[in-house]
Amino acid sequence: MSPTVPVYVVDDDESVRDSLAFMLEGYDVNVTTYAGGPTFLDNADIMLPGCVILDSRMPELRGQEVHAILRQCHSPLSIIFLTGHGDVSMAVDAFKSGAVDFFQKPVDGEKLLQAIILAAEKSLQRSEQLKALSSYQSLTERERDILLLLVQGKRNQQIADGLCIAVRTVEVHRSSLMKKFNAKTIAELVLQYGMAIN
Repeated sequence: MSPTVPVYVVDDDESVRDSLAFMLEGYDVNVTTYAGGPTFLDNADIMLPGCVILDSRMPELRGQEVHAILRQCHSPLSIIFLTGHGDVSMAVDAFKSGAVDFFQKPVDGEKLLQAIILAAEKSLQRSEQLKALSSYQSLTERERDILLLLVQGKRNQQIADGLCIAVRTVEVHRSSLMKKFNAKTIAELVLQYGMAIN
């Protein structure tokens, strides 16, 4: 099984980039390599789901600095650290900051593939959460009031009575909510709301 998201290898060592790309392509993984953090940040679409295999020690930007930038941008990308100079405290810091895994070079291909598959799943989930949060943040105050009541299982008439507005107004806002969350059913809307607030 290969991940359905792009995988980026960011390492200043050309031989490492080439060997990782060769190994992962053997597993049908879609790989793009970059020689450093700035090139990666300038060229990859960091707002789409994916997995980054990131070297810790690089000139210009260290792997941890690249990871921090991705977090500040609210990127859904998952991070796997790969280093030739790792220690326990470095690994602990990586996990604390949200890395999926931490490997020392040379890395076992099967173990790396399993980590990539897990990273891809986490990235896709994070992407969905970020979309739901963005949709929630775009709501008006009235839409939030109505959403909260819909989540509680209230019907249009009950919502209208509770908020002292017309049923037609509730229907208009409800339709807007469904569009903003790209939901076809109330169950989908409730699920999106749950992702947005967690």
